[in-house]
Amino acid sequence: MSSQHYDYVIVGAGSAGCVLANRLTEDKAVRVLLLETGGSDKSIFIQMPTALSIPMNTKKYAWQFHSEPEPYLNNREMHCPRGKVLGGSSSINGMVYVRGHARDFDEWAELGAENWDYQNCLPYFKKSEDWAFNADDYRAKGGPLAVNNGNNMRNPLYRAFIDAGEQAGYWRTEDYNGGQQEGFGAMHMTVKNGRRWSTANAYLRPAMQRDNLTVRTKVQVERILLEDKKAVGVAIIGENGKETIKTSGEVILSAGPIGSPQLLQVSGIGPKSVLEQANIELKHELPGVGENLQDHLEFYFQYRCQQPISLNGKLGPLSKLAIGVRWILFKTGLGATNHFESCGFIRSKEGVEWPDLQYHFLPAAIRYDGKSAFNGHGFQLHIGHNKPKSRGWVRVQSDDVTVAPKIQFNYLQAEEDIEAFRACVRLSREIIAQSAMDPFRGDEIQPGKAVQTDEQIDAFVRDAVESAYHPCGSCRMGAVDDPMAVVDPETKVRGISGLRVVDSSLFPTIPNGNLNAPTIMLAERAADLIKSGTTLAAANVSVVQDSNWNSKQRQNTPAREVK
Repeated sequence: MSSQHYDYVIVGAGSAGCVLANRLTEDKAVRVLLLETGGSDKSIFIQMPTALSIPMNTKKYAWQFHSEPEPYLNNREMHCPRGKVLGGSSSINGMVYVRGHARDFDEWAELGAENWDYQNCLPYFKKSEDWAFNADDYRAKGGPLAVNNGNNMRNPLYRAFIDAGEQAGYWRTEDYNGGQQEGFGAMHMTVKNGRRWSTANAYLRPAMQRDNLTVRTKVQVERILLEDKKAVGVAIIGENGKETIKTSGEVILSAGPIGSPQLLQVSGIGPKSVLEQANIELKHELPGVGENLQDHLEFYFQYRCQQPISLNGKLGPLSKLAIGVRWILFKTGLGATNHFESCGFIRSKEGVEWPDLQYHFLPAAIRYDGKSAFNGHGFQLHIGHNKPKSRGWVRVQSDDVTVAPKIQFNYLQAEEDIEAFRACVRLSREIIAQSAMDPFRGDEIQPGKAVQTDEQIDAFVRDAVESAYHPCGSCRMGAVDDPMAVVDPETKVRGISGLRVVDSSLFPTIPNGNLNAPTIMLAERAADLIKSGTTLAAANVSVVQDSNWNSKQRQNTPAREVK
């Protein structure tokens, strides 16, 4: 192919890649090639929100990565699925929309990602968004990404959970994605007219109507082509065999927190020792490539429900058929929601400045594979510590990109992370003990009343905790003189011209929340940096934080504290 044919080659049609494909092709003079290893996202199991557990566990739609045995989790190998389909992980995720706390992005700037503070990021959250309710200084209408509350918490368990959080002494928040994250309230999701609103639906499909965008699926990118210290294209394997694709502009990696560092390393860009061990010729030493890997862990706090109102009553084949038929015909009903319709964000202890624990409430007791946890009705909290100190890595084993890299998260390596999960257990029990849950609360199934001491809680967590599927940080963005930064604040790979990385691997630290929203925000802002080097004017808004954070864990004394 002609070296002048494409101005930009984007590797990966995921949460970031689809955004870039749309925004860069707004300029009709720019020609863009988008490469994706996976295929079509038109499966009913992708588009129907309630079927979310299926695509993430299907090899056709997701890379089924697993970590190395995790030394602090009894050597468990943890599942790490990543999207391999148009829309990437936005086509297999839980559709939960959480921006993160404002201080998460201030933290990025403090660590060297200049101008990636909250006031500079907020305009791009707003640019991306089509909010279902009233626009204000924090929320916007008219963007590509539909955001709403699904079925508007019709099941009474949702509101009971929010009330219980307030009774336990925490704030209620009317909009955790607005000026106040901390507290309990309705949860938001990326669903439009009953359909999963992935970046493929929101950004890519409109862009595919433009003549200056080419999308190729079923393509494996083998490596980045380098001439001296410049990226000039990519080598691929497609349906027609091996090809070399050149670009007159830039190569942009949006292959995600596993794929992007892997492609850099197999191309000879990364830590010298890692490349030597994999017998890869070192082209450019960047010791931070693949390091700084982070993820969220969570477990299910499960209770029996005393009233027959939970989703456990809808798991039989006839009920599932009825839900599916209604969704196919009308895109309404239980098929049109991810069922995470209420939530909470709290601090694990006094002295924590902003929330580091997150609740997803589900009016069912169920596993991620969609199977019932026990006979009868139940409900569960997904609870996890969202600001871990533990760090891991991604390291290639050979120059063959089809060989999965080694992944080590080092979950719970840091003592602070272990202590936070103890708080997850004890604080959750206090919340569910409140009077708002009295009509519904049955026996505690998991962890179970026998789990009380620090040692018992630690043992339970090591056995029961699961990934929340939020890996990030493996190509960290930082100051130009930071030796462990992989990209600079303009998303350019340090020391290599014509090469950028734009996806969640850039996050210096993991935000307090699900990662799809901040990944889309990052891609929106990066698109402006790529096009013009300029960005939208920074916002000037206030953010609600507890002024007593250093001395109090919550705002008020809980009404019923579990002893």
